[in-house]
Amino acid sequence: MAKITNVAVQMDHVAGINIAGDSTFAMSLEAQARGYRLFHYTPERLSFRDGKLFASVEPMLLRDVKGDHFELGASERVDLSTMDVVLLRQDPPFDMAYITSTHLLERIHPKTLVVNDPAWVRNSPEKIFVTEFADLMPKTLITKDPAEIRRFRDEMGDIILKPLYGNGGAGVFHSTRDDRNLSSLLEMFGQLFREPFIAQQYLPDVRKGDKRIILVDGEFAGAINRVPAEHDSRSNMHVGGRAEATELTPREKEICERIGPALRERGFLLVGIDVIGDYMTEINVTSPTGIREVKKFGGADIASLLWDAIERKRG
Repeated sequence: MAKITNVAVQMDHVAGINIAGDSTFAMSLEAQARGYRLFHYTPERLSFRDGKLFASVEPMLLRDVKGDHFELGASERVDLSTMDVVLLRQDPPFDMAYITSTHLLERIHPKTLVVNDPAWVRNSPEKIFVTEFADLMPKTLITKDPAEIRRFRDEMGDIILKPLYGNGGAGVFHSTRDDRNLSSLLEMFGQLFREPFIAQQYLPDVRKGDKRIILVDGEFAGAINRVPAEHDSRSNMHVGGRAEATELTPREKEICERIGPALRERGFLLVGIDVIGDYMTEINVTSPTGIREVKKFGGADIASLLWDAIERKRG
């Protein structure tokens, strides 16, 4: 098996993360515990020249101590092909800057293993990838046509409207059948986003929770239920959602078994899916979260499972 020595982490700057719930931090801590050397850089430090991909990286030392969680060494320009693994972990928005970074990282993958596979990250936007499994998801419309969205709401009743390439619950709206603000909302979306929007049938089961299920190399690894605050339709924890322990239902096991082969085919070593009631709403492949919460509530050490999978892949 090929030995792992150097791991570069492409991420939002480590100074700004909340270590209590940050999956990149958990993954990096585990890499450090295994003796790998960590290097930190942000996406704007990438440079491609003469067929080689460079980045200005900093050696990184981590501690699981709030307020004192990292040290960075002196910046150095390195050829990223000299790294054994690159973790592609900056948060969306999934915009042209994000897409460009996947094109650049594709030049070094798989000799340097990029996790997740950058070409498939680019070709599998999380709110579009899920449409390959239409029978596993709620009724969904992708469009920028206001008339289509009104027709969809008339048919569905309550709907959820959100940007197609958003993340973290930003810009997610619950529009009821008698909501008089839909026209204004569509006007605002039209001004903010060039892309189509996504509308989905509202699932009342969201009040019981929006389950984050994590898969490692296509296999179930852990889950956490995220319950929205009383006056919010979003369950994301940074907007007030509450995490709680959970187990998989038979339907959720079926969903994992159905999508597992497609994840493995695409080289997705770490994926987080969102499930409300009996339906999967998203397949998150960019920077899935939930690792620390799963372990906190007595679940598996997913960071360890992931590095086991990376080591096998390197082999």
